[in-house]
Amino acid sequence: MYGTRGVVLGAGIVGSACARELALAGLDVTVVDRGAPASATTAHGEGNVLVSDKGPGPELELARISRKLWPEVLAATAERSAHAAQAVEWDPKGGIVVATTDAGAKGLTAFAEAQRAAGVHAKTLDAAALARAEPYVTRDHTAALHYPDDAQVQPAAAAAALLGDALAAGARLRTACEVQGAVTRGGRITAVRTSAGLIEADRFVNAAGPWAGELSARLGAPVDVRSRRGDVLVTTPLPPTVFHKVYDADYVGAVGSSAEDLQTSAVVESTGGGSVLIGSSRRRVGFDDRLRPEVLSAVAAKALRLFPSLAGVPVMRAYGGFRPYVPDHLPVIGADPRLDGLWHAGGHEGAGIGLSVGTGRLLRNLMLGEQPVMDATPFRVDRPAVLGAGARDGLDGADGPETPESEESA
Repeated sequence: MYGTRGVVLGAGIVGSACARELALAGLDVTVVDRGAPASATTAHGEGNVLVSDKGPGPELELARISRKLWPEVLAATAERSAHAAQAVEWDPKGGIVVATTDAGAKGLTAFAEAQRAAGVHAKTLDAAALARAEPYVTRDHTAALHYPDDAQVQPAAAAAALLGDALAAGARLRTACEVQGAVTRGGRITAVRTSAGLIEADRFVNAAGPWAGELSARLGAPVDVRSRRGDVLVTTPLPPTVFHKVYDADYVGAVGSSAEDLQTSAVVESTGGGSVLIGSSRRRVGFDDRLRPEVLSAVAAKALRLFPSLAGVPVMRAYGGFRPYVPDHLPVIGADPRLDGLWHAGGHEGAGIGLSVGTGRLLRNLMLGEQPVMDATPFRVDRPAVLGAGARDGLDGADGPETPESEESA
């Protein structure tokens, strides 16, 4: 594969992870982004590296692979730059899931039993153990589980570290460079037309996050990746208050929901600077980036059920971001069956930070013909959820498919 030219379209954390793997494998890699690295979805994430919110299946398997890879990747980054690795703020603090109703406790217990059967570590906490682990969490709960493998990173710094590894291995970065269409020859993509000119390569990776649907339509091979918005509140710095990632049992249901209306659940965690991040919400609103007071209010109300002590704590800012959503809630990883040379790596919704390194490794395996770290069949591009009506009709803000420019007729 040495000398093979690869272009990664998108410099968020998934694109950066893919670029890192391909550059380290010897490909001549160029990373292209219409903005700046990690400036869109990645910069608006919470930095979750979770296994606790995923039921048995391929996404959980990818999450467990990624969880194993993260410390290995950061150790390699530290050899290049101790500062870059430290800036990632890797924190394997674990997660705690709390139910506050009898129905929630029943569902959480059954969910955990299935996860344990799949190899996930989940420990039941009684009232005393929960109080020791989280002194400020509500005492009005019906069940609690501790997931020691949950972790957190600073998402923009994590993406920068991955991209830095790629650049150190010879990759190049082109920013403020928007992809406008594809150039094809004999059913194969040979170049992309951009606002900065033509970029030729042998392989192209669509890692455009929530904009992957729009980008794929421009390339003439649309996939049904849509935008789903989430909002987060950030408190002023506090004395140590939240010691794990703590969320209510409703979170798992919200993650797996396909509803277009507002879904909220309590997700509360601290940052290295002492601020507390409060989420979460899920809304299908296209790329409408307006903050909605009623959404923020609903998120805050859910959080106060978990941490009543946060009442009266000042919120210094709120932000929202767009997640790449696929109707069957599975990522899209692999070669496009319609356009030779085009690959996809996306559709992780709110799990992209955690799944990025596993996705990059799996993409590399598939592209280079290596033994894959897992069976990639569930993530294939040619499944109904990805190539269904949503892909044909144009997606949330997309202008619809463009006809790729053909070198044969140019």
